[in-house]
Formats: sequence, structure tokens, C-alpha cells
Amino acid sequence: MTQDRTWRKSSHSDGTEEGECVEVSLSHDALVRDSKNASGDVLAFSVPAWQSLLRSLGSR
Repeated sequence: MTQDRTWRKSSHSDGTEEGECVEVSLSHDALVRDSKNASGDVLAFSVPAWQSLLRSLGSR
């Protein structure tokens, strides 16, 4: 499931492969994973829930 998706590392990463960060894959849903453990657990959000979370975090 997660192997067939395109993942993008957060812009808050330090830009290296070793950077501790999250990755997100957007499709019909939003999946979020730890970039240091790509085969680990994944958080799944609906697209509206993901957008709401981003808006909430952006207002801080």
C-alpha cells in the first residue's frame, strides 16, 4: 500500500537523508510517516482532516 505512493519529506527537514522528519503522501487520502522508519506505522487522514490540521498548525 505505502510502497506504491510518492512520498515528500517535510520542508522543515534539514535537507539530508539523516534528517529527522516526517514524510507525507497525498492521494485520495493523506498518509504521514516517520522518515527514519519508512516501513513503520503510518497515520492516515482524510484530505479535509489533513487540510484542517495544517490550517490549525499554521495559525500558531
